[in-house]
Amino acid sequence: MKQNLVAYGIRVVKHASFKKFFTVLNEVHERSGLSKPALTADMVKSFIKYGAGYYDYSNFNFFELTDAQRETYMTRFRSKKLLVKVNDPHYSVIFDSKSLFNEVFRDFIHRDFLKVDSASDADFERFFNAHDEYFAKMDGLEAGAGAELLKKENYADAQEFAAYVRGKKFGVVEQVLKNHPDLAAVYDGSLNTLRMITLIDDSGEPHLLFAVQKFGINGRFVDVYGAHGPVDLETGEFLYPARHGVIKDGISYTEHPDTGVPLVGFRTPLFKEAKELVLRAARLVPQTRYVGWDVAVTPDGPAIIEGNNYGAHDYWQLPGQNPSKIGIMPTIRKYVHGM
Repeated sequence: MKQNLVAYGIRVVKHASFKKFFTVLNEVHERSGLSKPALTADMVKSFIKYGAGYYDYSNFNFFELTDAQRETYMTRFRSKKLLVKVNDPHYSVIFDSKSLFNEVFRDFIHRDFLKVDSASDADFERFFNAHDEYFAKMDGLEAGAGAELLKKENYADAQEFAAYVRGKKFGVVEQVLKNHPDLAAVYDGSLNTLRMITLIDDSGEPHLLFAVQKFGINGRFVDVYGAHGPVDLETGEFLYPARHGVIKDGISYTEHPDTGVPLVGFRTPLFKEAKELVLRAARLVPQTRYVGWDVAVTPDGPAIIEGNNYGAHDYWQLPGQNPSKIGIMPTIRKYVHGM
């Protein structure tokens, strides 16, 4: 594991952008009022001592934290250490491939789908006729990259639809799920999902570490780079003002920017059922102990959209959503020895 982390560190340093570093330095200088030499020294210290990259330093307002508080934060390098320690890379293909994920987790996704490279013309005919909308995804891409929302009305027949999907080299096309009415009332332009982080402890028991409710904004048909905020792990209640999906922008919302619906105090429907679903799913591939699940809550119940074996660590500890200024590391160390 140490060798993997050293190699990772060398790659990060080798590809570090001095232009981005100085951009972040200037932004933090404006926000903090601290001198650039002092901030530079502190950023280097935070990298060496806590594994914090310059985006970590900025996103988590490290300049406001004591050393004791910083020690509790999950940073970029600590996230990588956890992944190397608990996730067997031989099983990463299950989570990297959208089509393979759907096959393995078929009992948890609760929707119809086609694996494009193995679907016959008859399969496309059935799927095309069964639905009016289709969500097409690229294998191996993340954060909604390359995804398209397709509509039956735009194709003359199943043959034209199949030609388009195959020609674009999509990995999978899926039945489009609908938001639960409570979620649709906040924003219905996208499927608004929960990001739910599970970790299997050293004894083999899965735990829900964190949950974030996401919403699309500005007419986007995916909730990536929308608005998000942590929810209570028992009730699903939205606890703090939402942050913009581009964290470095520092934008926050007490109401949804498109609809004006209040976000703080909103309760994700069927949260208990969603929690039970991901804890069961976590046991299916126990060789991947640390997973970030995207979960839709539909009128028919929760459904897993995908699992990420490299879940973003910055959701958990953002200013304005973490008033204690204590990070997630104490919890992780409770479940995984040597972290």
